[in-house]
Amino acid sequence: MKFSVSVIIPVYNCERFIEKAINSAVLQAEVSEIVVVDDGSTDGSLLILEQLELENPIIKVYHHKNKVNKGRSASRNLALQKATQPFIAFLDADDYFLPNRFTNDKKIFHQNNLVDGVYNAIGAHFYRNSTTSIHNQLELTTISENVNPEKLFDILISGKKGHFSIDGLTIKKSVFDKIGFFNEDLIVAEDTDVIWKMALKCKLIPGVGNLPLAMRGVHENNVSNREDLYKIYSIKMYESLFFWSNKQQMGLKTVERFLERIWILKFRQNNSIIKDTKYWLFLTFKSPRVLFSYLTVKYFPLVRLRKRIFPFLYKQ
Repeated sequence: MKFSVSVIIPVYNCERFIEKAINSAVLQAEVSEIVVVDDGSTDGSLLILEQLELENPIIKVYHHKNKVNKGRSASRNLALQKATQPFIAFLDADDYFLPNRFTNDKKIFHQNNLVDGVYNAIGAHFYRNSTTSIHNQLELTTISENVNPEKLFDILISGKKGHFSIDGLTIKKSVFDKIGFFNEDLIVAEDTDVIWKMALKCKLIPGVGNLPLAMRGVHENNVSNREDLYKIYSIKMYESLFFWSNKQQMGLKTVERFLERIWILKFRQNNSIIKDTKYWLFLTFKSPRVLFSYLTVKYFPLVRLRKRIFPFLYKQ
């Protein structure tokens, strides 16, 4: 299979950064097309995109119907449907690739045709003032050691060895036949959702982990600054993975990893027993495999909260 890459870039109000992002992809010899979806931008992004499209035939700009805003997941999904090359890379509109972004990936895929994806380190370019601790935290986003593909999911969900960014990932387009597309119900955390699904179903191996191959743009409008959104959508991400892993007939131990995270977040909300029980019913009856397993009882709210509700039964 020829190593030829479609770079997917969703754009929403990124006139300040988009030209740099696209030009960084144009300069990569392995990139045959750049699939851009303008997600209903209201600034000057579309004018810039249309001009760049006129100047270079590998740049292809698309929109949602009626040029509405539908979010990053829907925009990436549209781009995936339009992409024509056998390999896919992602780039956010405020980020950019460094030279030779795909040189090592190309070697890896040529050496092993069983590999589904390669993940690499990314760095950070600061457009705003930040503390030293933030600089150090974002200096290199990577997994700190070589990981066997079969262990990758465990490493990612534990967070103990770091993580990788979607900007540093190159995959075969056929991967999405195995895992499905991005979950359009997720406004944030949609990339983590997809990456963890890949780690469970595909063979992902490390590429360049000690040097950045792409740069994240750090500025005042980063969606990662929205703690309010992540508070809401972290639990929705775990729901997505819970239902997906059930549908994929994965082992109950894997399913439970997501169910446990869901209930950790739920109990932090200090909801009433009635509300939590209704939520338990929603999860359980939507997942027949769980309904007829030990997980039904184990995660029933009264069972999970028995020590809090009946502390006298657990006194020494």
